[in-house]
Amino acid sequence: MAHSDRPVATGGPACCGSQGLPGSPQGHDPLPNTPRRGVLGSFLAWVLGLCALGPSFVAGIAAFLSPLAGKAQKGLLLRLTTLDNLPKDGTPRKFPVIAEKRNGWTFSREPVGAVYLRLLPNGDIQALHVVCPHAGCAIEYRAGDASGKEGQFVCPCHLAHFDLSGKRLDAVSPSPRDMDTLRVELRDTEVWVEFQNFQLGTAVKIPVA
Repeated sequence: MAHSDRPVATGGPACCGSQGLPGSPQGHDPLPNTPRRGVLGSFLAWVLGLCALGPSFVAGIAAFLSPLAGKAQKGLLLRLTTLDNLPKDGTPRKFPVIAEKRNGWTFSREPVGAVYLRLLPNGDIQALHVVCPHAGCAIEYRAGDASGKEGQFVCPCHLAHFDLSGKRLDAVSPSPRDMDTLRVELRDTEVWVEFQNFQLGTAVKIPVA
């Protein structure tokens, strides 16, 4: 007996062939639609499964492509310099912050900011973010003069003034808070700083990615 490879609707006689099932309109054979329904069902199941896994899947891909993203709130602990590069008299010195970034399958070291480092009289090291908390301008250090005027930090955009510790000097300062301090870790003679950015225009330091 010859065997037909045509799909057969469940519950219908195999002998009906192209004549259609009993009760179906002539010339409208429902049999070819069965594979389509199967494909459609599989596609819907795949879509639903992807939706269910979507958040974790996207998070995993983001973490893989950007290994630094998960550390955004905590900051990046980076080696900036060594002790012998800090002036012994406590004068602040600006250092660029270079971090490794992933671009597809390649890595590159790029500048992501800058920090003022200052050696304190007790041997500790102070780190101040170079970005002004007001509007994001780069703060400049202006040295003192022969008259005994102490050096200070100044934002050139709106003239906010800060002392060497980063505290505001103006009675009514354009900056909503003092300069942002960063955590310093000393490893032998190496100076490591936990670098991160903070939200602008707020009275409280709020870490941002």
